[in-house]
Amino acid sequence: MGNEHTGNGHTGNGHTGNKHQNADPWCGASPLAREQAVELLTRVLQQCPGKTVVFDLDSTLLNNRPRNAVIMREFSRIAGVSELAEARADHWQDWSAARAMANMGLNPAQVARHLEEFEQFWGERFFTSEYCVHDEQINGAAVFVGRVAEAGASIIYLTGRPEEMRYGTLQCLQRLGFPVPASPHVSDPAVVLTMKPESNGSDDTFKFEQARQLEAHKQVAAVFDNEPQHINTYNELLTHAECIHLFTDHSMREIPLRAGIPSIVDFKLL
Repeated sequence: MGNEHTGNGHTGNGHTGNKHQNADPWCGASPLAREQAVELLTRVLQQCPGKTVVFDLDSTLLNNRPRNAVIMREFSRIAGVSELAEARADHWQDWSAARAMANMGLNPAQVARHLEEFEQFWGERFFTSEYCVHDEQINGAAVFVGRVAEAGASIIYLTGRPEEMRYGTLQCLQRLGFPVPASPHVSDPAVVLTMKPESNGSDDTFKFEQARQLEAHKQVAAVFDNEPQHINTYNELLTHAECIHLFTDHSMREIPLRAGIPSIVDFKLL
């Protein structure tokens, strides 16, 4: 996920559905059991030599909920909403700020009173280098990406984050132990960070264009992305790649995951 948090509003009201309790109510995905997920990740590692593996960042390799919690604590101080002063990452179940506020004890009237102001406050901070450094990794992600590099694959971090977030993004990846380019200003074919050139462009269009380029020029072993729309695009265009959905959170659009695309909850190999 980049900054394509659309649908019913990135930080607005949540969604409930009547599908199986283990299925995502928006895209219908269900995660593989641990043993099956480990088998899938092991198969990707076996396919790595001489190939490329593509990773999205937000909600794929990186957990953005700590960033949301930092922003909400700052909002609490500035807006004088004491109930939000102890905001934690685990208060965020998805991208719904309304649900997070309710989890911290606000009643519906209080949520309605503060939500719009918070959304504006959040929007001014979330997509910045200053705040993205607060992200943490999805379980096992840094170790797995390191294993991919050791197995002989080149790595492409392909994110909808805009270019102005490059510095903070690299800082965060390095802090968490991910492979990073040798220099942010020098081309490094072993590790590439590809970002959206402009912040106001569509993530869907950007990912589609990047997938077309990968289809033409790269031997891609696997692609990992949390957004159903984006992993569907990769699955359609990169027919020889393992296309794997991260069962984390996403932009809450009702886009069914294409049949046959597996979902995993994290990158743990044990």
